[in-house]
Amino acid sequence: MLITDIRPFAVWVGHRNQLLVKVETDEGLYGWGESGLSGRELAVMGALQHYRAFLIGRDPRRIGALWQEMYRSQYFEGGRVLAAAMSAIDIALYDLNAKALGVPVYQLLGGKQRDFVPCFAHTEALSEAQLIENVRLLLDSGWTVVRTGIPHVGNVASETLFEPRESIAAAAAWLTRVRESVGSELVLGIDYHHRLSVAEAASFCQRMPSGTLDFLEEPIRDETPEAYEALRSMVTIPFAIGEEFPSKWAFLPYLERGIANFARIDVCNVGGLTEAMKVASLAEAHYIDLMPHNPLGPVCTAATIHLSAAVPNFSWMEVRTSPTENLNFYDDTLFPVQHRLDGDRFPVGDAPGLGVEVNEELAKQQTFKFSEPPHLARRDGSYTNW
Repeated sequence: MLITDIRPFAVWVGHRNQLLVKVETDEGLYGWGESGLSGRELAVMGALQHYRAFLIGRDPRRIGALWQEMYRSQYFEGGRVLAAAMSAIDIALYDLNAKALGVPVYQLLGGKQRDFVPCFAHTEALSEAQLIENVRLLLDSGWTVVRTGIPHVGNVASETLFEPRESIAAAAAWLTRVRESVGSELVLGIDYHHRLSVAEAASFCQRMPSGTLDFLEEPIRDETPEAYEALRSMVTIPFAIGEEFPSKWAFLPYLERGIANFARIDVCNVGGLTEAMKVASLAEAHYIDLMPHNPLGPVCTAATIHLSAAVPNFSWMEVRTSPTENLNFYDDTLFPVQHRLDGDRFPVGDAPGLGVEVNEELAKQQTFKFSEPPHLARRDGSYTNW
């Protein structure tokens, strides 16, 4: 069996592109993968063309060897663009090989260790009262883990204006009231989308009573582990970090130094399932559970389910559909076969491969649609993190 083509499909689903990748073989078998570098799909598609040039004619069963060849056969190794391209190809190879064997992907990862994958819901609101109402709705619907976004209050509601100090004042007050309103059983977190400095993140945490939050996700940017170490010395809330990390090497200092408490691994960015399993092992050695990042659609979700099923150290998986959120990422027409949420969890099925199929004819009808995230600025006109 030999690879005959690697084809990217940039399809618009919900409010963003999903960059799907199909790996085809001379025996008619194929696999689907997905890149997770949202908003920079053209860069990933360029990298895919480079890999396609030497992967055609190769044996798709040599997944680990092909991963090493893609990573090591260039002077400028790694990085987010190349890792995202490698991720899509790697996931597709697992899908293809599992289909060839007639087994689900998790069997290639050592077999499943759980029968279902518990998830957390995301919710946002325009007021404190609405946020409390949303969290209560999720609790009443059976969700036990909830992550909030940054409160949309005052300037935060603007698409282009963000003042960190105004945001943390509102967020701390709202979250304190949420905890008071719903009690201690709910697992509660917030994603700050790396929009704060060390001082701002510390001030935010210190404004809330102990026990308000169970995790704080991506409070600051990740380029400098020492900055996270400084923040760690100031606050006690567990950190959920790593959705942007493109390799096990990027995760290493955060795991070894005790900075990350939940590993927010993204299988579509970290180098695919091959690299994700290695990160999981490193995290296990440091008693850290995975909390996978899963902001895309059915292909990314399927790959994340198989990863989550196969590792021992797992907490909850992100899913972007719930009673308080529907981003239309799980289009039934484009993805006629996909994993279905059962309450707050995904059952771990036994379908061959990833357990997802793409309506290729529909995907072919689409062309790349340019999109750009908001370019946030502060009141003085200086740019800040989105």
